Amino acid sequence: MSDCDEGVYNFFTAETIEDAKTYLEEYKNKMDTDKIVVKPSHYERYEIEPITFIMRNDLPFYKGNVIKYIARAGFKQYGDLSTIECEKVDIRKAIRYCEMRLNELDGKEITDAR
Repeated sequence: MSDCDEGVYNFFTAETIEDAKTYLEEYKNKMDTDKIVVKPSHYERYEIEPITFIMRNDLPFYKGNVIKYIARAGFKQYGDLSTIECEKVDIRKAIRYCEMRLNELDGKEITDAR
């Protein structure tokens, strides 16, 4: 074995191997986080993502949120809730935005309960 070959083998120590493992784990976690932020799985089923539809059609904030919550209802997981309970959460969120708009149209405080 040449001196060059021996130097290459000596480069990899327990510490450098651990550093590499740490780097790869952090990279994997970043990629998972990027996927959650950029292309959440609860929107992948649609030909066009709700945000694209909302922005292309210049929809007001409350309408955009209603579309967003209804589109993901039953597909976004909230902790250890069942799929049915998760769907109910998003439906309730959509209803809440409708209620706030009704309050606004009725001249009431937007965030009042209906």
